[in-house]
Amino acid sequence: MKAVLCVRHAPAEDLEFLDLPDPVPGPGEVVVTVAAVGLNFFDTLIIRDLYQYKPDLPFSPGGEFSGVVCALGEGVTEVALGERVAGYVTYGAAREKVVVPANILAGVPDGLDMVRAAGLTVTYGTSLYALRDRGELKPGETLAVLGAAGGVGLAAVELGKILGARVIACASSPDKIDFAKAHGADEGIDYTREDLKAALKRLGGETGIDVVYDPVGGEQSEQAVRALAWFGRLLVIGFAAGSIPKLPLNLLLLKNCDARGVAFGTNARRDPAWMRAAMQELFGYAVERRISAHVDKTFPLERCAEALGEISGRRVKGKVVLTTGL
Repeated sequence: MKAVLCVRHAPAEDLEFLDLPDPVPGPGEVVVTVAAVGLNFFDTLIIRDLYQYKPDLPFSPGGEFSGVVCALGEGVTEVALGERVAGYVTYGAAREKVVVPANILAGVPDGLDMVRAAGLTVTYGTSLYALRDRGELKPGETLAVLGAAGGVGLAAVELGKILGARVIACASSPDKIDFAKAHGADEGIDYTREDLKAALKRLGGETGIDVVYDPVGGEQSEQAVRALAWFGRLLVIGFAAGSIPKLPLNLLLLKNCDARGVAFGTNARRDPAWMRAAMQELFGYAVERRISAHVDKTFPLERCAEALGEISGRRVKGKVVLTTGL
């Protein structure tokens, strides 16, 4: 089989496309012939050894995939040969075949294509975990989403509406704001043209912003916290801006508000049953067209470096997905 391999910690241009032996499943494992691989911002970090999870070299990037079960290990009863499935693996999916524990896989319904199935697991899974489990978002609350046109940001916009919130999309250009509004956002803030704190306070009104979904970091995090309501929650998703903010803790005291970490990947690894249930719920939303599972661009597997360049260059609205031709 062919595989994209990180053989040294370096930018995406140094990834190699090599032949590897086909994997063999052990007890409780299955082999999946991969149809599509979702890429995420963390893939641009993990190949440069800048991510909190540090796999041994060599490894394949790609934390989410869809495909067809082609081999079963001893004792596997959760899935069947030929079944369409998807899963989350942190890294290792950018190859033509993957071997994974059977209990991490969720069935892909007939009404959902494999590309969209591969591309929604991490973004929508992160946003569902953030908004419902960690953020306790309630109907009628106001949610501000930073980076609202990116993969996780767009997912937060759409899931925020499903959960009954008023959603403010915050992004870095008018076309990205328009894109988020087309996917359900009620209002928008271009934080390259307008002071984020002032705009959030204006749109939050007397009650303020209840929840801020922040995958961006940098100086915008503190501005967002300053606009939070009493009992407001800042959800820390990631740091796409490149810098990790150091928040003045007195703001949490003065506003009686929270900063809450959202470790989706760790939760998915610790609780496979939660992950499967979340995927099945999200697949249902996708089939019902309640979420778009929007894929901005697809690339063949061998062009993984180019695909990652689109993400690191912040030129993506929604998701980038690799395809194998299955």
